[in-house]
Amino acid sequence: MSTAQKKRLLQVENLSIGFSQYVKGTQKRVIRPIADMHVDIDEGEIVAVAGASGSGKSLLAHAVLGILPGNAICSGSIVYRGEELTEKRKEQLRGREISFIPQSVNYLDPLMRVGRQVQIGLDKKTAQEKQQKLFAQYDLKKSDGRLFPFELSGGMLRRVLFATSVREGVKLVIADEPTPGIHPQALFEILRQLKQFAKEGAGVMLITHDIMSALEIADRVAVIKDGTTVEISEAAAFEGKGERLKTEYAQRLWRALPQNEFDMEFREDVEKQWL
Repeated sequence: MSTAQKKRLLQVENLSIGFSQYVKGTQKRVIRPIADMHVDIDEGEIVAVAGASGSGKSLLAHAVLGILPGNAICSGSIVYRGEELTEKRKEQLRGREISFIPQSVNYLDPLMRVGRQVQIGLDKKTAQEKQQKLFAQYDLKKSDGRLFPFELSGGMLRRVLFATSVREGVKLVIADEPTPGIHPQALFEILRQLKQFAKEGAGVMLITHDIMSALEIADRVAVIKDGTTVEISEAAAFEGKGERLKTEYAQRLWRALPQNEFDMEFREDVEKQWL
């Protein structure tokens, strides 16, 4: 899809998320892990949301999906396809137009054959046929459907997650850390599939701390720090010593990667936040 044809799919502005907690008796306090976050995604575009652990990346996804816990206090603007994404609209679109690929394969039921799990939520009359088509789409064999999760490799489990999560008609795919701790071939397959979603016109939000893998497919990268969007830059700006990046934090995050300068001072500063 050419740049001229692309339309704005998702626009998040001034997002703030807090959680109310009881501290002493009936006294309450509000902790606010997200203070001012913004990101936008066009049709057919892959935007990587990158930052250190605990920076608020997954909370952004949960806010868009409408799966924040009951004590969450959320403000700001979330617009999807030109209309406000209200809680009611999130519920209507979740799992249909807006798809979520969770971080852990533990979302799969260990006691249910994976073919049956993919059939959940499909029309009973055509569920088996659609499940087999999804397996073919994600390079899984028909016989794989008779297996339990523990009998599949890590890459196969990820593809089953894709099959349970991303169905026909999906326009926005939110993938939460889909690539941790997997071997290179499985990583390649996952990135290829995310890129295919974008080629077919869907917008993709790739939440990750693995910037190097994300750069293989991302069009832009949103850098997140302490619940705030620090900057959003073209993926091509992440090169060399990060001279084309706009903020010092993004430059230091880039240089802290083992493939670059491995900035230990920056890494220690990040670790101290969580001690």
